[in-house]
Amino acid sequence: MSVKSRVLAAVAALATVGGAGTAGVLGTAATVDAATPSCGPTCVDIFGQEFGHHGDPGFILDVYQQRVRIGQQIILHRASNNDPAEDFRLGFQGTVADFYAAGMVTPAFAQHYGCIPVGQGRGGSGNFPDCFGTGKTFNDPAFEIEYTPDGVDSGLCAGVASTAVENENVSLQECGASSKTVWAVDIYDQPIESFFRHYYVLINGSDTNFSQPYVLTYPQTSYPTDKPRPQLQVYDLTGYTRGFPPVVVYTSVDDDQIWGADRPSLLRTRREAVARIVRARTAPPGEHEAAHRSGL
Repeated sequence: MSVKSRVLAAVAALATVGGAGTAGVLGTAATVDAATPSCGPTCVDIFGQEFGHHGDPGFILDVYQQRVRIGQQIILHRASNNDPAEDFRLGFQGTVADFYAAGMVTPAFAQHYGCIPVGQGRGGSGNFPDCFGTGKTFNDPAFEIEYTPDGVDSGLCAGVASTAVENENVSLQECGASSKTVWAVDIYDQPIESFFRHYYVLINGSDTNFSQPYVLTYPQTSYPTDKPRPQLQVYDLTGYTRGFPPVVVYTSVDDDQIWGADRPSLLRTRREAVARIVRARTAPPGEHEAAHRSGL
């Protein structure tokens, strides 16, 4: 059985964490219109708190020039409902412990973000004898972010090409192949306010720096319309912690490391699909060709 198949088998039925789906963990309090009709409500729009908020994300995750190939840059681009480069789905949703069971993250990563003491968890098995002496379970949601232009699975996910280090670029990588495309939502290490604000830190699954983990980051002093387009990176977590297990003081983390997600409105995407069909049928031939070339 392939690694990807093991991941699917381990987490396909575990898309809930404490009764809430992983997409809900990222936040779906509001609906937006930034997905192609083909991708529709199955897609998610991932955005940075630095440039937007729920319902008005401003700029969202985008594959530069829409290319489906390993190594293609991940950027932020103005939210649009006719840009396939912005179509992503959360794949293999589960928890860090699930990815550990599938061999997709290291024991050290799982112990910090997916620790279940023996005697707890499903069947009481657990995965570690002791979680840093706390006896508590801390098992963060985890997933892959698959590129699905026009709703079609590409088999490529947002990740890093090698083990996460400071300023490592984020690009398309093979889904299900390694921890480099796994992202953990840092919930346990955040105060309760973050649950209501629906903005989170995303830790790369290949991280080995547990005091200041490498997290999804937008380059400092950059703006999405800059040219060349700034590429997303992983960078060590800013801010500071309190207590043990350490709790990140949410307000001390830079906005360029805080992320949210929304699901497009099903009703709006259906309306847009109908509108596009009508335009295609009624537009003069020359206008139809120009619209096709422009991606409308």
